[in-house]
Amino acid sequence: MKRSIPLFTAFLVLAAGCVTTKPPVPAPTQEQIARVETLLASEPIRRAFAHVDADREATLAEWRMLTEIEAPSGKEQERGDVVEKILRATPSVEVTRDDVGNVIAVRRGVGGGPTVAVDAHLDTVFHEIEEVTTRVENGRLYGAGVGDDTRNLEAMLAMLRALDAAGVRTRGDIVLTFTVEEETSFKGIDHLLETRGSEFDHFIALDGGWGGFTYGGVGTYWYRYHFIGPGGHTRSRTPPYSAALPLARAIERAYGIEVPTIPPSNLNVGMLGGTDVVNKKAEDAWFSVDIRSTDQAVLESLDSQVRAIAEEEARRVGMELKVDVIDRWPAAQIQGHRGSELVLTTEALYEAMGFTSPEITDTASNHSSAALRKGISAISTGAGPCDNAHRPDESCEIEPLYLGIKRLLANTVAMTGLAD
Repeated sequence: MKRSIPLFTAFLVLAAGCVTTKPPVPAPTQEQIARVETLLASEPIRRAFAHVDADREATLAEWRMLTEIEAPSGKEQERGDVVEKILRATPSVEVTRDDVGNVIAVRRGVGGGPTVAVDAHLDTVFHEIEEVTTRVENGRLYGAGVGDDTRNLEAMLAMLRALDAAGVRTRGDIVLTFTVEEETSFKGIDHLLETRGSEFDHFIALDGGWGGFTYGGVGTYWYRYHFIGPGGHTRSRTPPYSAALPLARAIERAYGIEVPTIPPSNLNVGMLGGTDVVNKKAEDAWFSVDIRSTDQAVLESLDSQVRAIAEEEARRVGMELKVDVIDRWPAAQIQGHRGSELVLTTEALYEAMGFTSPEITDTASNHSSAALRKGISAISTGAGPCDNAHRPDESCEIEPLYLGIKRLLANTVAMTGLAD
């Protein structure tokens, strides 16, 4: 006689069979850990680190000087000129300025190693300010744009000086790229990768972040939604309404959309426009939308929801909707990139330099996302901790920058290979 299995027990058996486990997160191998530790203990790297410490005052002074050069996105010429002048006075690099204004410096290796590009953007988010000033207070440096992205420009220049002073030779080439228009059109990174991306084996983007780094590609959709109506004087009878009415309703509803945090996703209305006088109803009222996600399906869903809302609000008052595409970058996740040589070596380096259990995410900066979309192994991080990015009271801790320079230097040499 067969014994029957109790119903509850059968349910547990079936449920256990359906349980799935996440694949283990890749971890640095013992070989990678040993290679990083050997590198950090090597005489050339120790000399380079000593130079970073000895050069602190000059580094801080140069950081302040660069911050005080106005560099609104699209108007980075003066800051680019100064960076180019500094680089051209450095015999170890070949310096060029490309067609869109990017400054590129190549430090040649002895051969036999990967080429690593290290990138920071020249521009800031700020419109022209009458005078950018910096101040030091309680161990912090204050100034508009001091962190995003000037601290990283300075880290690259300081790293180069330390490599040269210590006589560090690498097997692969180091390509330092100082790019334009990260805050607006992405023209600098697009042009760089189109013309020179095939040269790069690895790409290290310096933007936000400090205690960890990212390895994935965030998709970014940028639009401008226009509501087109008849306009008119303030005293004209309504309807017709001002085009500001459907705009306001659409923005309120857009901010009511549920935006997932897993996968990392964002939705923001950043810019608004209407008439240029007080006593007029807007015939063209517009707002910009910035949608981001590491998941392409989520990106498309958020995009379609915003568009449907805008269409409904325009139709509700009998107005026309016009949509300008500013930029559309799809999400970019390279299969298996979490276990790549760049990511695992960087993780081992962070641990070895005291950054215990660094936060490593599949998000990214704009420029590392662009590299990943080209199939280039890329990460994004920052050379120091800062607060209040995109605000006039932006500030950064000074002391950690010197450690950040050392970390960047070691990371770059670890990936290009230290020459014998």
